[in-house]
Amino acid sequence: MTSSETPVSKAAQAADRRRWFALAIVMTAAFMDLVDVTIVNIAIPSIQQDAGASFSQIQWITAGYALAFAAGLITGGRLGDIHGRKRLFLVGIAGFTLASALCGFAANPEMLVASRILQGGMAALMVPQVLSIVHATFPAHERGKVFGLFGAIVGLGAVSGPLLGALLTQWNLFGLEWRPIFLINLPVGVAAFLLGGRFITESRAPRAMKLDLVGVALVTLGLLMLLYPLTRGRELGWPLWGYASMAGALAVFAALVAYERRKAARDGSPLVELSLFRVKSFAAGIAVQTVFGVALGVFFLVWTLYMQTGLGWSPLKAGLTGVPFSIAVSTAAGLSVQRLVPRFGRKVLQAGALLMAAGVLLYIGESDRYGLHIAPWQMALPLVVMGAGMGLIVAPLTDAVLSEVPREHAGSASGLINTVQQMGNALGLGLVSVVFFGVIGDRLTPDQVGPAFAHAFRNALVWVAAVLGVIFVLMSALPKRPAQHVEGGGEGAEPAVPSAAGGRERELVG
Repeated sequence: MTSSETPVSKAAQAADRRRWFALAIVMTAAFMDLVDVTIVNIAIPSIQQDAGASFSQIQWITAGYALAFAAGLITGGRLGDIHGRKRLFLVGIAGFTLASALCGFAANPEMLVASRILQGGMAALMVPQVLSIVHATFPAHERGKVFGLFGAIVGLGAVSGPLLGALLTQWNLFGLEWRPIFLINLPVGVAAFLLGGRFITESRAPRAMKLDLVGVALVTLGLLMLLYPLTRGRELGWPLWGYASMAGALAVFAALVAYERRKAARDGSPLVELSLFRVKSFAAGIAVQTVFGVALGVFFLVWTLYMQTGLGWSPLKAGLTGVPFSIAVSTAAGLSVQRLVPRFGRKVLQAGALLMAAGVLLYIGESDRYGLHIAPWQMALPLVVMGAGMGLIVAPLTDAVLSEVPREHAGSASGLINTVQQMGNALGLGLVSVVFFGVIGDRLTPDQVGPAFAHAFRNALVWVAAVLGVIFVLMSALPKRPAQHVEGGGEGAEPAVPSAAGGRERELVG
C-alpha cells in the first residue's frame, strides 16, 4: 500500500466504524421504545394503587401513547425526509427522554396521562427514522444482516421488557414505587442523544412528500371522538353525547377520505394513499392489522389486571408468568419466516389465528377450572399455544400485506400498516371499559374483587377469541404465496423490510 492510499484507507475504516456506532445508537432507541410499552403494562396495577388513577385514566395511560404514536407516525417519517433523519431522530429522542422524566415525576394521574401522550408523540418523531437511517447508511447487500440484528433486538425487547418492568416495580427503588420504569429512560436517552449527534450521518429523501397536517388533525379528531366516550362512558353512565360523538366520528372519517382524495389530486402527497386500497391483499391486510391490534390491546391490559388485581400476584410473579408466552412468540416467528411461509404461504397465518384462538379458549377453561387458586404453571400451556399462534402471524404478516403493493408506494404502505396497527391497539384499549370493566360492579368488597376480575377476564377473552375468528376470515383475502418483499423509501416511515422488522412487531409487547 502506497503512502497516498493510506489516508483514504483510514478514512474508509473510520466511516465504517461510524456507521456501526450509528446502528448501535438507533437500535438502542428502538429497544428503549419497545421496552417502554411492556414496562408500563406490567406496572399498571401499581400505578393505579399508588397514584389513585381511575379505570379510565389507566386506559388512557396506555391508549394515549398508542393514539399519539399512530397519529404522528407518517408525519414523523415525512418530517425526517424533508428536514433530515438525523435531526428528527435527535429531536425525537430528546423529547422522548424529557417526556419520560415528566412521567416519572408526575404529580397526579392527569399529568401522567398528558406526559404519556407527549411521549407517544415524540416516539412518532423518533421511531420512523430508525430504519430509514439504516436504509440510508448501509448498502443493500448488508441490510439483511442489519435487519436480522433488528429482529433480535425486537425479540429481546419482548422478553426483557416485562421482567425489567416487574423488577423495577417490585424493588421499589428509593421508595419511588413505579416511577423508575420511566426514569430508567433518562441515562439511556441522554447517551443516545449525545452519541447520535456525533456518529449518525445526516440524510434526506431526494423527493420528499409534503406534510398533510389537516389529514393528521382529522385522524386524531375522529379517533378521539370514538375513544373518549368508550373509555369514559361507563363511569358517566353512558350519556347521550357519548353516542353522538361516536356517530360523529364516522362523519369525520368520511371527511378524511374526501379530503385525502382532493389532496392526492392537488399535490400528490396525501397522508393516506387511497389508491392502495384498490389492491385487494393490501386492503384485507390493513383490516387484519387493525383488528389484530384491537385483540391485543384488549388482551394485554386485562391480562395484567387479572393477574395482579384479580389474583393478587406481585408484579414479578406476573412478569415471570409471561416469559413462556414471549419465548413462544419469538420462536414461532423465526420458524414461520424461515421454514413455514416459503412452503405453505397464507395457510401459516391462518393457522396462527386458529392456534391463538385455541390458546385463548384454553386459557378461559383453565381460569374457570382453577379459579383464584390458579398457578403460573397452569397458565403455561395456553400461553405457549397463544404465543406460538401469534408468532406465526406477526413475522410474515407485513410481507404478505405488502407483497402486491406497487414498488413506488411501498414506503407509504409500510407507514400506513404501522399506523393502523397502533390505531387498532388504541381502540382495543378503549374497548376494555366495555368488555372488561363493563361486567365489574362499581362497589366491590375486598372478597368480591378477585371473583369479579376473574369473571371479567374470561368475558374479555371470549371477545378476543371472536375477533381472532374474524381475523381468520379476513386472511383469506391475502395472497396465497406472498412475493418477496420490496424495498421502499419515501416518507421515512419504516420501509418494506424483511419480516423480522416488519411493522415494528409492537404486537409482541402489546
